[in-house]
Amino acid sequence: MTTSTSPTSSRPSSPPRSHAAFPSGPIRSVQGQAAVISGDDIDTDRIIPARFLKCISFEGLGEQAFADDRLELAGAHSLDRPERRDARILFVNRNFGCGSSREHAPQSLMRWGIRAVVGESFAEIFFGNCLALGIPCLQVSHDSLVDLQDLSTADPALDFQLDLVTAVLKAADRHWPLEMAPGPRHLLLSGQWDATSQLVAHDQELRATAARLPYLVNFAPS
Repeated sequence: MTTSTSPTSSRPSSPPRSHAAFPSGPIRSVQGQAAVISGDDIDTDRIIPARFLKCISFEGLGEQAFADDRLELAGAHSLDRPERRDARILFVNRNFGCGSSREHAPQSLMRWGIRAVVGESFAEIFFGNCLALGIPCLQVSHDSLVDLQDLSTADPALDFQLDLVTAVLKAADRHWPLEMAPGPRHLLLSGQWDATSQLVAHDQELRATAARLPYLVNFAPS
């Protein structure tokens, strides 16, 4: 296993992948192949090892998602399989994303190409960090999750359709009910998850409010 401290060295090999646009606006559906990450309590240090937190930007983190696991498995990791190069959905087990609060973990998944995560349960901070990036994390029962992982493993090219409006995942003439709290689901469906876009869209109102605040009287926004 590598002990490199540089985000640009000792990279695990990876198949070529198409680069999907980053999430933006309302998120109503996600469609594509799935990658399977098995095991409970997979923490953020496994999703993106701590040495990569030294980077000064999130660029390049996609190539390092699950870097140590992938190096150890020497090409057999789910993310390294050529038939999963277009995976957009991640199937995970219980308490996925536990550990530290690092935003780098969902950033690495997003930059890899993951646009939704379906699992039994998620660590609260990881869930919030994914929400802030427009990546829905939806829960499913244990039996359904095992079924989905087995189905995807047996047919890596299988196409899944995740409908956030109905909270249903479909594939091969089958469907699985999903769960997400009303608040986060509304943010995704309305596009209000994107704080930066919300600030830009309400720029005039923000400037007007700032002008009325006595402690900002000398503040001159550019």
